[in-house]
Formats: sequence, structure tokens, C-alpha cells
Amino acid sequence: MQNTTVNNNKRISDADDEFNISDRHYTKIDSYGMETLDNLIHHYQGIITSLGEDAEREGLVKTPERIAKAMQFLTQGYNQDAEAVIRSAMFNEECSEMVIVKDIELYSMCEHHMLPFFGRAHVAYIPNGKIVGLSKIARVVDIFSRRLQVQERLTHQILEALQNTLNPHGVAVVIEASHLCMMMRGVQKQNSVTTTSAFIGQFQEVQTRNEFINLIAARLSK
Repeated sequence: MQNTTVNNNKRISDADDEFNISDRHYTKIDSYGMETLDNLIHHYQGIITSLGEDAEREGLVKTPERIAKAMQFLTQGYNQDAEAVIRSAMFNEECSEMVIVKDIELYSMCEHHMLPFFGRAHVAYIPNGKIVGLSKIARVVDIFSRRLQVQERLTHQILEALQNTLNPHGVAVVIEASHLCMMMRGVQKQNSVTTTSAFIGQFQEVQTRNEFINLIAARLSK
């Protein structure tokens, strides 16, 4: 049995997770492209009118701007480089024990209906001479989540970013999510949960994969 480091990631609150930060590898700024913002506002005004509403009434007059800002925030991952984020906090460390960050909250937008899906990601890797700051794993999940997505692609993008940068002995990603496109419309199944997984390297071995799955399923004592 491998020794394992587990981080029950219920809330990410590192100081460097605030907006308006930068380092030599990447910059993260909470800002809006004004040309894009104006364009989105114009289109959302038309959408509201097309739905039969009065876009100029008091309750809706600022709604197109609010939606435009929200959509830029929810898709900011297009302007962020997940691999640069990982490289900004890589450290040489001679350890080969499994590292797991589990229960990473994620919120994304289904590209088919542009409705949210949300849930948890569980990410593990087995170091091969390099480790990464734990908060950066959660940030990678956010970067790929904040795009128009399908859960299957999201799972593999997280895995590939870690594999390409750390070159570890293995990476594992499991995502459990609920999709509002199934809950609010269509089949309207309120309790369905979609689980996707991706494994590479040593996690393709049954014993290692089972250890990972058992650990993310366990509720470890505090």
C-alpha cells in the first residue's frame, strides 16, 4: 500500500487566489473587455425583447449588462493558461507517494444548452521528482471549468495539463456533477449525477486505481 497525502478541499482560500495578482508566469485579473461587454449587452437586450419582455422596464434595464459581466466571468478560462499556472508553483521533491486533492468544487457551463453543471472533482498524481502547490490543482480545475464545456472533455483536460507539466508517474481525475440541462428541461431528472474518469500511467494499474477510488470515497476522520 502506498503512503498517501490527502487534502479534503472544501474551500480554497489561499492568499494568492485573490484577483489582481501576477507573477513571472501568468497574470490573473478580474476585468471585462469593454468591446466584448458592449457586444454582449446589445445581444442580450435583443434576446430579452425576443422572449416577449420589455428590456427597458425597471427590473430588466440593467440585466443585459449583468448577464454580460457574468458570462465573461464564467468563461474567463479561455484567457488563462493552466499549464503556466502549474509551472508557477513547481518544486523539486524526491517523493513518489500518491497526492490527492479531493472534493474540489466546480461550476461550469454546458456547451449544448449553456446551462450550468456543477459538482466535485477529485485529482491525484504520483510525483516523479516534481510536485506542485496544492492550490494550483484547484485553480487548474477552475480554468477548464470556466469555459463552455462537456464533462468528458473537462476531465481529460485537467489530466493532460498535469501530465504535460509535471511528467508524473500517473494522473487520475474523477468528476461527479449534476447538469441543469437534465434537471430543469429535457428529461427533468432531479437526482441524476454524471461521473467521468480519466487515468494515465500507474493509475491504469488496478491496485493503484482502486487505492485512489477507495480514498476519494472515504470520509476521513478530522
